[in-house]
This record gives sequence, structure tokens and C-alpha cells, in this order.
Amino acid sequence: MKKFNIRKVLDGLTAASSSSSSSSATAQPGTPRENDVVQETLQSEHFQLCKTVRHGFPYQPSSMAFDPVQKILAVGTQTGALRLFGRAGVECYCQHESGAAVIQLQFLINEGALVSALADDSIHLWNLRQKIPAILHSLKFNRERITYCHLPFQSKWLYIGSERGNIHIVNVESFTLSGYVIMWNKAIELSTKTHPGPVVHISDNPMDEGKLLIGFECGVVVLWDLKSKKADYRYNYDEAIHSVAWHHEGKQFVCSHSDGSLTTWNIRAPAKPAQIITPHGKQPKDGKKPEPCKPILKVEYKTTRAGDPFMVLSGGLSYDTVGRRACLTVMHGKSTAVLEMDYPIVDFLTLCETPYPNDFQEPYAVVVLLEKDLVVIDLGQIGYPIFESPYPLSIHESPVTCCEYFADCPSELIPALYSVGSRQKRQGYSKKEWPISGGNWGQGTQTYPEIIITGHADGSIKFWDASALMLQVLYKLKTAKVFERARGKEEKPSTDIVDEDPFAIQTLFWCPESRMLCVAGVSAHVIIYRFSKQEVTTEVVQLLEVRMQCEFSEVDSPDPGGEQTPTLPTPAAPSSPQEAEPLNQLTAGVNSSEGARDNIPCLQVRSSPLKQSPGYQVELVVQLVWVSGEPPQQITSLAVNSSLGLVVFGNSNGLAVVDYVQKTLLLNLGTSELYSPSDPCQRQPRSPRKPRQPSGGFCDSNDGSNNSEDRCKSPTSAKMSRKISSSGEQKLDLDGKDNAFTRSRSSSVTSIDRESREAISSFYFCESFPRKSDSLASPCLLVGTTQGSVMMVALGLQPGGDQKPQQTLSFASCGTLVQLKGGILTMALLDAAGTLLPPSCEAWYDPNASDEEKEKVRRRRPATPPSSQEGQDSQFAVLCSEKQAKVVAMTSQTIIYKHNITETSFVLRADVVQMAGTYCIACFCANGHIMSLSLPSLRPLLDINYLPLTDMRIARTFCFSNLGQALYLTSPTEIQRITYSQETCDNLQEMLSELFTPVETPEAPNRGFFKGLFGGGAQSLDREDLFGETAAGKASRSLAQHIPGPGSMEGMKGAASGVVGDLARARVALDERGQKLGELEERTAAMMASAESFSKHAHNMMVKYKDKKWYQL
Repeated sequence: MKKFNIRKVLDGLTAASSSSSSSSATAQPGTPRENDVVQETLQSEHFQLCKTVRHGFPYQPSSMAFDPVQKILAVGTQTGALRLFGRAGVECYCQHESGAAVIQLQFLINEGALVSALADDSIHLWNLRQKIPAILHSLKFNRERITYCHLPFQSKWLYIGSERGNIHIVNVESFTLSGYVIMWNKAIELSTKTHPGPVVHISDNPMDEGKLLIGFECGVVVLWDLKSKKADYRYNYDEAIHSVAWHHEGKQFVCSHSDGSLTTWNIRAPAKPAQIITPHGKQPKDGKKPEPCKPILKVEYKTTRAGDPFMVLSGGLSYDTVGRRACLTVMHGKSTAVLEMDYPIVDFLTLCETPYPNDFQEPYAVVVLLEKDLVVIDLGQIGYPIFESPYPLSIHESPVTCCEYFADCPSELIPALYSVGSRQKRQGYSKKEWPISGGNWGQGTQTYPEIIITGHADGSIKFWDASALMLQVLYKLKTAKVFERARGKEEKPSTDIVDEDPFAIQTLFWCPESRMLCVAGVSAHVIIYRFSKQEVTTEVVQLLEVRMQCEFSEVDSPDPGGEQTPTLPTPAAPSSPQEAEPLNQLTAGVNSSEGARDNIPCLQVRSSPLKQSPGYQVELVVQLVWVSGEPPQQITSLAVNSSLGLVVFGNSNGLAVVDYVQKTLLLNLGTSELYSPSDPCQRQPRSPRKPRQPSGGFCDSNDGSNNSEDRCKSPTSAKMSRKISSSGEQKLDLDGKDNAFTRSRSSSVTSIDRESREAISSFYFCESFPRKSDSLASPCLLVGTTQGSVMMVALGLQPGGDQKPQQTLSFASCGTLVQLKGGILTMALLDAAGTLLPPSCEAWYDPNASDEEKEKVRRRRPATPPSSQEGQDSQFAVLCSEKQAKVVAMTSQTIIYKHNITETSFVLRADVVQMAGTYCIACFCANGHIMSLSLPSLRPLLDINYLPLTDMRIARTFCFSNLGQALYLTSPTEIQRITYSQETCDNLQEMLSELFTPVETPEAPNRGFFKGLFGGGAQSLDREDLFGETAAGKASRSLAQHIPGPGSMEGMKGAASGVVGDLARARVALDERGQKLGELEERTAAMMASAESFSKHAHNMMVKYKDKKWYQL
């Protein structure tokens, strides 16, 4: 794992931002000097960047291996990655520098080492005895392409087959080539006129290590005698071979072929196969050959002591099964089971009780590596059930669309989520323990709870326990259950993203303290969820439809005067059973002329009762509707305040504030209306006035029945809302941070551009000073836009007695607070000591609990304003955009610090995070830089070029959390976690899990008295006598190049300092010089041979023309 050193930021690079920061110190008499504002403790020494762990399914897997003694599974990928898995929580990630595909893996069983063969014709030896595996040796072939490798159990000699049909032998201890080579032209019959093709299989006879079975692609199999260096038997078949498997007694082997057939051969009868079967072929009645099937890509033949052997194979299906999913076939005795897989099969391995190939294998499970999943099948139970996987391999079950990371969250959250999530587990798994059980957990001191939330394209949301560098799914929420699945074509929006994944999660907002969850989907819908431990059935899902449009139109305004008469229900809202339950339904809408869609939401809320299991239960659905034929704009930002019971969301048209307790729309403003301060506009959700509305009143904020002083003075778009009975009430709050990915446009735009193109990008609820004249803090909403404007909206709170429906909220736009370059990404508030002031929130309570329990924490209360002194800034607003960060003193509303983060790129993600007991800003730029700025002075603390933006997935999922933690989706199936904390980097070795554990190798099978007496047991071979340098000589230096790895002794010595390091470097230089001298010697010999040939040719010419005259020439 590569660690990055801290790059100190030069003073000269930040001179411009420093000068601009100090220029505002004299803005107001009461403003303190910038050096005296807050005593900062964070230094650059607190920061260091390194990868910690990678979770998820290996992306694009290509190969697999298993150590039957250590019980460790290794998976290689097409991008050169190596993933190792043990027991639950034990996993490791490594990467080959070349990035070439891993074509084969071979464990040195119970040795803590692994050999990998790559598509670039290199082999590598990995040391697994250290927590972060490293390469000890590498060997790069120059003239041969590697096609197959075989390492016999308890042998140090690795057989390597090539595309030319040759077999080379490598000593895995020194990673040097032996002079012993099996050439293809000696292996096949001399009468054969064609090349046999690449080597596709190598294995030694289980009972005789001196006999090597070599399979060539053309269909020829050769049993090679290693001692006599000649072929004992040759087996010919007219179909190409894909794999070969031995019977453990070494008397028979099975070949799988390209026509879907299996041939069984007796080793002493090479003339014809002992048996030919086509497992999935239709058998003709006239005795003819079965019709060909698809190739059987792999076969394994495993014996049992007490019963029939198992034959496991992949592929071989009939060609008439077009569209059928990939299958694994298990043949046991007379029964054949065909197991369908969800994805194509990459590889499979049969797990056996013994590592010795010459004993009864006793298979107990099959590990099947699929393109997007890993399945382990229990061979010991009827029906072959699968094991329940303990690994977090389902991250990509549906593509991840957004991600949030919460480190150091309340300790009771993980048990609460686990208790409701445990009821969601599938049934029918094998009752046995997970068979891949090697390794040990780390012993780290990092004990704080961590939760990762992922939103997916199918509308699902998953909560993960990410504590202690592990990952385990806690709970899954399906937001699509709220909507009707079947939708008519006329109701589909005209945006491609909605057509493909209409329920996809766009952004989410979660408050750990109140457990309130709010999600926004691509179909312009917002769903508010409460957490409950009790099951409930919601008869009618509560729905609120909101009409947001950019320009104000008088035509869309409701009729003035008197109470508005509800019109016919909208065509796209059958979720309200107006015929069956008229008392619970209230709708207002305006239908435009036929043909143009108007007041129609993108999705239909379900009309049938919704059974909600314990966990997150829907409280309210808010949908934006079509306006005059135009689809609603997607929601770009979201925030919740649980103490006020408000949710606010925004898009390119403006913002809307909804009271999710009263199910009312309180405010609907266009973006342009936020710029000029206007009179306070009051929204007073009232109790039902009509007998037909027992659970809520009509809540259109432009309802004609409202008094003129109750309506907003600023022009608003016509709004539409709908109220339906609900099952419970609750409150909640969230961090006002938004993770929308917005690319900056020019910040100097006209008001017309701002009106038509500017979108809301960030919200933050706080208690601050909305006006310069204010001396006491009051509830406010900070609003950030894609054009870099930060506006404040004052929330006036006027209690109306003991009943919450009478409580009044007023809104007043206070205009622009400050302007930044680029879109606003995050906003926060600090107190006078530099401590974060989080949005106020309520403690969680169960909405389905008894009234007595709910009343304890259910009272709506105005937030207590912090202590304030006149003439002194007691709060600082931290504002970060795509280009720069600013800190504003709130009472004076002056900029006291400013820092230009980047000029040539733009920030993708920024978060205000806790670090070493204080706070800072963490930023990730599109050019790959990860940066950190102190607060409030915005001093650069960290700037490392880590990861250039390669696709939108990284931009969409990168997020920072507290205590130096961060993550992103490094591939569609994997989460990469990193740390920017020096303390975590220092403790990383202790925190990581161990792959290798000391385990005794099982005893070899007993040969028995008679076998030992008459020589019937396994025959051993002293390979050192055959392949060693003394007997076989040296291999050609030009065939392969040896490269010491960073994990080898040479590499470690070379990295060391002092005399030892110098000696090691000198030794490496001598080795390189010796290698070059060897190559020079070979070239010199070739030149001498060429010169000798030229000399002979010249001599012959001289003899021929010696006695001839010049005119005879």
C-alpha cells in the first residue's frame, strides 16, 4: 500500500489568498484581528494520506485460487488487482503495477505465499505473511506467452506452459529458470505435421510425481516422463481441449472438450477413450453421436471414500438453450443437478477436505466466481443450497448513484439498524459455517461507530456498518415500494435518466441523532422517512404535489377571494382513493388544454395499503409536477430541520419548504426572488376547517382563504399540494450539507441568466444573525447556488399555544450574504471558539409508540439562541465553493478570511469535518488533489495529488467524514476507503487483518503395508536432481528477466539507508552488470559464429576462382 508524504505548501503559493484574507480585518470596529479570532491547533503534521481498505466485489474478475489449509481465497481481476478473503472481516487488496490481467493464481499451500501469472507474460511471488502483501520476486518472459501454470503440492518447482507449446520450470524460492525445458516437438509424435497449439493444462500424476500430464489445445494429451525426458503415452481426440482432471488414484483422467463432451482415459490405453459422454447433449435413438453442445470450459473430478465421485463442470449446454443463464452442473452417481447462476461463470473451484491429490478428495463445497458475484455451494446437503456470504459483495446489486459517510455517529444506531435489518435476511441458506474461514481480525484501537449509506439506481438505500475497517450490511430500504410499478407511456417523463431508472436516488440527507431520512430521486420526488421499531400498515400514502416553475405567471394563480373550490383530481394521481375514501382526500390542480401535460407528477404513488416493516417508514411523499408541458427539474439539494419539522429542497427553478408534520407546503420561491430582500411572508398551517378534512387542511400557501397578511408579499409561483391521512408524526434534523455534483459556470452572469440557469446547490439550517442589526441569533436558512451566491432566509417562529397546528412560521429573504466563485458546495457555522454549530435537532422517538412516550420529546420548541455580545462576532459562517472558500463574521457580515482553492480545476466535494478535536475543510478536486484547510483562518494543511477524476462515478460518490476518514467508489462494484489522518496511518498496521496464521499441514495419507511392500503407493520424485542447475544447467538469460520485488530482501535493503542500503544497491548493480555481461557474451558468441561462417564462405570462393584468369571470370 502506497503512502503519501505530506507536501508542504509554500508561502509564496498562498500569498495572494493571505493578502485578501487580511484585507477585511478593518471592515468593522468590533471585528477582531484575524490572528486573534480563534486559537488553532491543527498543523500539517496531523495529516497524511493513505489507502486503508477496499470493500466490495472484485471488479471484472478473471481468476481464482484457494488455500485448503489456510482457508484463504484469492481472486485476480482483469485490471491486475488481487483480492484476498478469509473469515468475515478479513479481506485484503493488492495491485500489480503493470495493470495487466491476472490469468492464473497458485497458492504455495500453507506457506503464506501466492504466485500470480499475468497477461503481460510475467509471474510474481507474493508474500502473504505480512498484513500488506508485497511482491518478493517477479519474472518477465520475453520470448514466450504464458498460458498455464501448475505448482504441485509441497513443491518449489513451478511448471509454466506457453503459447508455443513449450513448458518451462521456475524455482519459486529464487525465482530463477531451470535449464530443464519440455519442447513441444519432443512431446508430440514426430509424424505430426501441425503445431499442437498452446498448453492448456499441466498436472502431475497424483500417484507418480515423475509423470507429467500435458494438454495441448488441439486435443492432444501427453504423459511425459520427467526422468527419461520422453513421452510415455499420447492421447489423441479430434476436439479441442479446455481442461483436464485426474482421478486421485492416478489411473484415469477426464478431459472436457469444445463440443460439450467429456472423455475419460485410462493412462495405459491411449488408443481410445474409455468413455465419452455429452452431459447436456440429446442422445439420438439410432446410436449416433450426440449433437454438439457448447464447450465445457472446466471440469473437476473429486472422489469420496463412502460413495460415488463428484464431477463438476461449467458450460456444455445445448445450443438450443439460447438466452439461458450460465449453469454449473454437478454429476454425482446417477443424478445430475444443473444450477443456474445469475451471471456468467468466470471460474470455479471444488473445496476438499485434504490438500493431498493422491487421497480421497471428500469435496464439501464449490466456490463459483461469477462476473458480478461469488457463490459457494454446499455439496453436503440435498438440493445443494448456497452458503450465506459474510462479505459485502452486494454493493453493486443495483448501481450506486450516491454515497454518504458518517464516522463517530451515535453508538445506539448500529444495533438499532441491525435489529430491523436482521429480519430482512433470506431463508434457505446452508446451515453450515462459511468455509472460507482463514485469517485473524486486526487489533486496532479505532472503536468509534461508522456508517456508510449508499443510494442505488433501483431506488434502494443500504446502510452499512463500516466500523473497524470492516463492512457489513445493516439494513436495506426500498423506496420504490411507495410508487406504482406499472406506468402508462403517456405518464413517462421525457428525460432519458428517468426512463431508464425512474426510482434512482439522486441525493439523500440523514440525521443520525433524530434518525430522520430524506431522499430525493431523479423523477423529481422527495420522500421523508421516520425510523420505527414497530410494524405498521399505512392505508394511504401521504402525498404532497408541488408546482415549481421559473417564471411567475398570473394565469397560474388561484382565483382570489373566498375559499378555493377544489377542482377535479389530477389524472396522474390515482394514489388518492377519492371514490372510496372521500374524507381523506383533498386535491387541487389546474389541467391545461389537452395534449400538454400539466400538474402531473412523474410517478404514481401507490393506491393500495402499504405494509411497512420495522425500520424506515414513509412519512410523506413530495412530488414536483409538470408545468405547461415542461417536466419538473431534478432536485439538486436537500436539507431537514427536525426541531422545526421542515424539509427544504431546491432545483434550477428555486426552492420549496415543506412542513412534513403538517404535510403542508410553506414556501415556494424562485431563485431570483431570493436576491432582493422582501417583506416577511407568513405561512400558517391550520387545523382542518371542514368536516371532510379530519386529518389536515388544504395547505396551498396561495389559498384564497388566507388573509392578505398571511400570504407572502413576494411573487411566488402557483403551488399545488395534496393532503392524505398519515399513520404517525415525528420530527428530525440533518447536517445541511449537499453532495450534488455541479460544474461551475461563470459567476458574472446577468439577472436573466441567473433566473433561467441558476440552481440551488446547498442548504444549511442554523441559528444565526440574518441581519447586521441583529444582536440575538434566530433560526435561519443559508442557501447556496450554482453561481456562487449565498443568501440568508430568516425563519420567524411565533408559538401559537400548546397545539402544534397553530404554530406560525414566517420567512424573510435577507438578500445575498456573500458571493463566491463557482457553485456553492458546503456551508457551516462556527462559534467564537471555532467549534461547529450543528443544526438543531430533536432526539429520536418511535412514532408508533404510546402517546405518553411521544409527548416527552414531541414538543416543538424554538432553538435556544447562543449567548451573544453586542459589537463582537460570536459566529463565523464557513462557505466553500468549487473555486474558493470564505469565512464570514456573521453579525458584521464581513469576510475575514478568503482562500482560492484552485484556479485551473474545480472542487468536486467539500465537507467541514472534525479532526484532532477541532474542525477543518476537506476538499477533493477534479484534478485529483485532496486538500485540507484550517478553520477559521483557511490555512492550507494538506495538498496531495492523489486521484485524478477518471469518471463521474468518483465525483458522485467521493465523500469525507470526521476523524480523517473518506471514501469513494473506485469501480462500479468496490468502495475504496482512505484516511487523511496521520494517527490512523501510524496505527494502520495494527488495525489491518492478518491473512496468514500458523496452521499445521495435515498428515499425508497412509500408504498401507501392502502398498509399501509392493510399491503400489505414491511415487515421490527428487525434483532438485532433475531441475537443479547441476543436472539441467542454466536457462537462457534472454528467455526471462528476473525482477526483485519491493517485498524481497533485496528490495528492503535497497530501500534502507546507510551502508547496508549502499551494499544492497551495489549488489543489485553487480547483478545487473553480470546480466549485461552474460548478454554481451551471447552476442559475442553469435558474432564469432557469423565471422567463422563468413570466413569459410570466403575461403570456398578463393579456392573456386584461384586458378582462373581475369578474362575467365
